Amino acid sequence: MDDCIIIGGGPAGLTAAIYLSRYHLKIRLFDCGSSRAALIPCTHNHAGYPQGISGLDLLAAMRAQAEKYGTVREAAKVTSLRSIEGGFAARIGEREVRARSVLLATGVINHRPPMPDALHDAALANGQIRYCPVCDGYEVTDKRVAVYGTGEHGAREALFIRSFTRDVTLIAPDRHDLPPKQLAQLTAADIALVDGPARDWAIDGEQLALSTAAGHLAFDSLYPALGSHIRSELAVEAGARADASGCLEVDDHQRTSLPALFAAGDVAKGLDQISHAMGEAGVAATTIRNMLNAEAPLWR
Repeated sequence: MDDCIIIGGGPAGLTAAIYLSRYHLKIRLFDCGSSRAALIPCTHNHAGYPQGISGLDLLAAMRAQAEKYGTVREAAKVTSLRSIEGGFAARIGEREVRARSVLLATGVINHRPPMPDALHDAALANGQIRYCPVCDGYEVTDKRVAVYGTGEHGAREALFIRSFTRDVTLIAPDRHDLPPKQLAQLTAADIALVDGPARDWAIDGEQLALSTAAGHLAFDSLYPALGSHIRSELAVEAGARADASGCLEVDDHQRTSLPALFAAGDVAKGLDQISHAMGEAGVAATTIRNMLNAEAPLWR
């Protein structure tokens, strides 16, 4: 048996791999290559990079650091996870790998606006589509910004962005469905409300353009507020508890409800930030080390 299987090759999984490898543990990391961090053109709020760093460059540096200390990384997808005596078994294709513990760092998938993938990816690279105002709200200071969504989630995002710019428009995918409290807050903040459906998406120079019930509109940046899919299925199928949204329930040491199964990063409830994911991974990795040491001393 390995000491730990890490599922997910984003900032949380790679941080845990660095810690666990430096604890001289035998670990294996499975990375299916779909970390949200890879989609970040350039982040400016990650401490230590005053000029910013792309998600791809950050992940490459973290992979190199983990592998320097002996992490075994496989570009493969884990398709099932089950409890066995003394640990877990993870299925990868036709084979099964076993370990005394598992750290799930599979993250989430954002729901995208209804536009062609190529257009979405180009707009994302240009900063015309953004997904995280906590990460990059500063970059839209005093610019023309749209939020694509409605309901409480869409209203909260529009109100959050209002602290960066006075020009905010909340566009509904269909028609707005806003609770009275949020509607009053949006009105007080002078946030424009536009009904959908949105169509004819296009990049127009440095702006993202679209047609709505209010006519043809263009914005410097658009934030989709459509929620996300939490990739917690492996843990839930193995028996771990998740909340209604799909986020795994964890304690202060990142332990799930299933013994020896841990979770870190966006798959667990918390702030969806690289720094937060890395902190959780450090806590989880150290707890895993101490748990294994309690079972059998990790003496050299």
